[in-house]
Amino acid sequence: MDDFSGWDGAALVTGGSGGIGRAVVRLLARRGSNVAFTWRGNEASAESLAEEATSYGVQVSRHRLDTSDPHACERVVGDVAERHGGLHTLVHAAGPHVPMTHLSGIDPELMTRQVGEDAGGFFNVSQPALAHLRAVEGSIVAVTTAATTRFPVRDGLSSVPKAAVEALVRALAVEEGRYGVRANCVGPGMLTDGMAQRLIESGDLDDRALDAARANIPLRRFGIAHDVAEAVCFLASARAGFISGQKLDVDGGYGA
Repeated sequence: MDDFSGWDGAALVTGGSGGIGRAVVRLLARRGSNVAFTWRGNEASAESLAEEATSYGVQVSRHRLDTSDPHACERVVGDVAERHGGLHTLVHAAGPHVPMTHLSGIDPELMTRQVGEDAGGFFNVSQPALAHLRAVEGSIVAVTTAATTRFPVRDGLSSVPKAAVEALVRALAVEEGRYGVRANCVGPGMLTDGMAQRLIESGDLDDRALDAARANIPLRRFGIAHDVAEAVCFLASARAGFISGQKLDVDGGYGA
């Protein structure tokens, strides 16, 4: 498939060095898109990803970015558009690791900070990208969570801020549609890589919790980051040209 072959400009993926972001960058490049991606702390992962994506014959650039800094976001978006001759897609896949905790045990300051980092970070990147997306009738895809459809216990620190991101996406779809800009979300469920893998490694999810999670998934298994990347690339492509303001959960049926 070459959904993006011949498209002017590049796709910008925030959080490209993470599990899901990496899979998205890889698939966009494989399908013919020039790709820019951001990373925050894992330079070695960013370097290896840039080398891999370049091997598909597309232009690739990597940019260090803290999405909580609006001025840095504006600068990176402008740099990407100048370097690649425009911006046709913004994929927001950035997000810090958060522990699983009951809402009763979460410090209010931590929740406030998390909402600011997730929803604020998304807005910091998407707002300066709009002018470039309008120029080509491009699209925005935000990677959120399946937990805003069906809430799993102890997931509030992750799902509450991402619900705010989804509200922003719907607002952008309504306001930017007149310029031909589409905005959608992809909601990952339990994956063997990405956030779920970090929760397993940190001990937040033990074997009993994992068995219970599988039992709640109709397909009785976890997904992988590539499953999410497939959904992201579909929504960014011309094949989804009349889809906007929607959320596609990639969760094995968890939210059914």
